[in-house]
Amino acid sequence: MHEKKYGELAIEKAELEAWDNPYPDRDYLIEITFPEFTCLCPRSGYPDFAIIKISYIPDKKIVELRSLKLWLNKFRNTYISHEAVTNQIFDALWELLKPRRLKVVADFHPRGNVHTIVTVEREL
Repeated sequence: MHEKKYGELAIEKAELEAWDNPYPDRDYLIEITFPEFTCLCPRSGYPDFAIIKISYIPDKKIVELRSLKLWLNKFRNTYISHEAVTNQIFDALWELLKPRRLKVVADFHPRGNVHTIVTVEREL
């Protein structure tokens, strides 16, 4: 067994962090793309790869980007369906930020000649 690297330890401990919105009186759109998302198929154990796209109009809070990056990497060893992981990401961000609008799109790379895109969206 190898000693865990600092990055592995950071991912293990990762928690989403919210910061105060510097312009809560204004509607503006934040778009975040995470192009190297991975998780594991709950049936086969094969890796699934996706591009996660997050767009939101903040209210009082915004997500701290380093915490989001590390937290999303926690899924890399998790057996989870495309639908479940997209909804979990959405739920965590909705609960943390309570934004005016939030959309999470998980665009999974084709596997077995099937291309899946899961979108979860909500507005106050």
